[in-house]
This record gives sequence, C-alpha cells and structure tokens, in this order.
Amino acid sequence: MGAGGRMNEPTSNKDVLKRVPTTKTPFEISDLKKAIPPHCFKRSLATSSYYLFRDIAICFTFYYIASNYIPLLPKPISYIAWPIYWFCQGSSFMGIWSIGHDLGHHAFSEYQWLDDALGFVLHSSFLTPYFSFKYSHRSHHAHTNSMEYDEVWIPKRKADTLYSEVLNNPLGNMFMTVVRLLLSFPMYFTFNIHGRKYDGFASHFYPQSPIFNDSERKLIWLSDVGMVVAFYALYKVAMATSATWLFCIYGAPLLVMNGHFIFFTFLHHSHPSLAHYDSKEWDWIRGALSTVDRDYGIFNTVFHDVTNAHVVHHLISTIPHYHTVEATKAIKPILGDYYKYDDTPILKAFWRETKECIFVEPDEGAENSGVYWFRR
Repeated sequence: MGAGGRMNEPTSNKDVLKRVPTTKTPFEISDLKKAIPPHCFKRSLATSSYYLFRDIAICFTFYYIASNYIPLLPKPISYIAWPIYWFCQGSSFMGIWSIGHDLGHHAFSEYQWLDDALGFVLHSSFLTPYFSFKYSHRSHHAHTNSMEYDEVWIPKRKADTLYSEVLNNPLGNMFMTVVRLLLSFPMYFTFNIHGRKYDGFASHFYPQSPIFNDSERKLIWLSDVGMVVAFYALYKVAMATSATWLFCIYGAPLLVMNGHFIFFTFLHHSHPSLAHYDSKEWDWIRGALSTVDRDYGIFNTVFHDVTNAHVVHHLISTIPHYHTVEATKAIKPILGDYYKYDDTPILKAFWRETKECIFVEPDEGAENSGVYWFRR
C-alpha cells in the first residue's frame, strides 16, 4: 500500500459491485473537513520538496544506469533490459508528473507563485501544457460525473452505436485498450478526445479554445511556450546524440507514463457501481463521491497515493498527497456506503471495466431520474 499503510479491508466481489447511493448525502463537505485532523491540511514546503527531489533522484538514477550500462550489454540481454528501464523510468516520470498535478491544485506549498512556477517546469518537461491542464482539470473537479459539464471521461450513450455495438466485443475491447493507452494522452490535450463537447475547436493548445475563459487565455499562451521550449530542447538532444538514443532514454518512458495516466484515470471514473448525473439531479458532493479508490500495491507509493486516496482528493483537492491516506481514514465512517473502494486486482479490474463500462443509460422505468449507470 501507499504511505499510510493498508487502508481498507478486503471486499467480496458482490460488495465491490454494490451501487453507491444516489440519494442526497446526509452530510456536507463541512462535516468531512471537521473530521479530518487539522495537520492534514498543512502544506509543508519542506516535506513536499523532499518527495519531489526524491523522485528526481530516482529518475536520474534510472537514467544513469540506462545510459551508461545498458549499451554495454550483449544484444539479447539489452533487448530485455531496455523495456525494463522504460517501464521503471516511465513509472518514475508518472510520480514526478503527479507532483506537478498537486502543484496545479496548490497542494505543494503555501506559495501559489512557487507552485505554478514548479508545476510549469515539471509538466512542460513531460510535454503537458501546465496551465491548460490546470484550468480544465479544475473544471473537472467542479463538475465531476456531470453528463453535461464534466471535462473528461465523458461516458458514451447507447445511441452511439460505434461504441455500443461495433466495438462492444472482445476484439473491439482490445482495440480500444491499445488506442487508449498509446494515444489518448496526446489526443486528449490536442483534440479533447474523451472530453466534453464544445461548440468550436476544443484543444488545450489553442488559447481561444472554448475550454477556457478570457481571464485564462494569456497563460494558455505561456503553456504553449513551455511546450515549444521543451520540444526544442528535445530536438537539440536528438541532434547531439541520435533520435534512437532520445527515444530509448526519454520517448519510450514517456509513452509508459502516458499509459499509466490513462490507465488510472480511466479506473478512477469507470466503475459499474458509480453513477453519472444530468443537470436535473447532479450536485457537487455526489459528483465528487462518484469516483473510486483502488489498491495498486507498490504503485500507490510511486504515484503518491493518487490511486488509493482519490475520493478524498476530489472532495478536498488542496490536501497534500502525503496526508490523503490519513484524511481518507478519517472521513470513511461519515461517508459510509457513499465511499467506494475496490480491491479487485488492478489488471483484472481494468479489463472488467473495459468490458462492462461501455455506455451509460438510466435504469428501465427511471428514464427521467437524471441518474445514469454503466452498461455493456
């Protein structure tokens, strides 16, 4: 488990698939905040910096070993060593990227300017437009599981026959898995794939995109500048070494990081027991609770508990990652059945959700309820 140790008791398959209540909650966000120990809200620059520099040190260690020793290995062994490095370094990238995500939530320090400066550098280094993502992600937190206004992982409807019929089979599921893991990260930022439908061209790189409001557009330009600088730096590295070397050291791990991001964000917001709501029924707290905590083993620690303490993150996004497990334990008694934890082995869960969470529709006889459930 993550930094807080084992947080949840094992659950049966029947419990895992039990629907989370959709009635209005008997508690408010203020009740949850009161239950969380006060120190969990403290953003310590020293502690946050420790995790950042620890992750950078791990990343550099992987780089040093790969660049200095893998080329010395005989080819049959190097063909095994490189993929191992790609996976380990891609996981390291994801850990640093997750800290950048916390910086966007102002969960790193008490200094907004410092959080934004560090987040801009970190996310640009991984070809992520920092301010663009910060703003769209803030909207995602404000409208989680709203059919009309959520920003990402918008579920399909049965009427979309490409998904509900053509691809709704084992071969289609496998195709969608490959496409998601390899392409969804850049396609989301570039073309808003998996995102909310807008009038006009929606892209995280386009300052006039309808994703953003007028007060945000100047910093979208800055995000684009960060991307241009990052691509130019990569070009210079490729010229100084080779495109093959750059791919092996940076490109392939970046693809692994992209796959990690899509893998766990898909699992955050896809589960047969969690509802989506339209504007007739949606409210913020039920939307925020329509996500799931899962056990990724050692990767809970690598990814800074964004995997196994995601529910509390949606409720109070400024809690630093090193306090989210403790905060989750504190609010679970209040949440009761509104809290969803799934300890299904993670690869099994991913394949189950890929097969079962194809589109959403209301229950039969409740077409006007405003509540939608995943179907296949």
